[in-house]
Amino acid sequence: MLMLGFAGFLGILKILLMVLAAFGLCDAAIRREDAFRAADKQNKAFWLIILALALVVSYLFSILSFLPIIGVIASIVYIVDVRPAVKQVSGGGGGGWGRRRGGSSSDGPYGPYNGGR
Repeated sequence: MLMLGFAGFLGILKILLMVLAAFGLCDAAIRREDAFRAADKQNKAFWLIILALALVVSYLFSILSFLPIIGVIASIVYIVDVRPAVKQVSGGGGGGWGRRRGGSSSDGPYGPYNGGR
């Protein structure tokens, strides 16, 4: 009974790690190549290959083996370090859900707010 629960936990963990690698892969695929160079990170092809390998390895191998751990580390490095730097360089950094690119904090939905003047 305990082994069945542990196997279920490992299955859920495997799915979460695959989702992490897939998210990083999809995010790297939509980013511009020059943003990687401008952020002084490895190029886009490098990250696409690393994240694709992380996804495949996390699918094929058990969580308890060595290769999925390396894939998880690569995915976390991309999401925590590379993604914010590339996002900031390409102009997609910070802000809330509704904030437009290049807008001021006093901009409303239909243009700048001038205080009723």
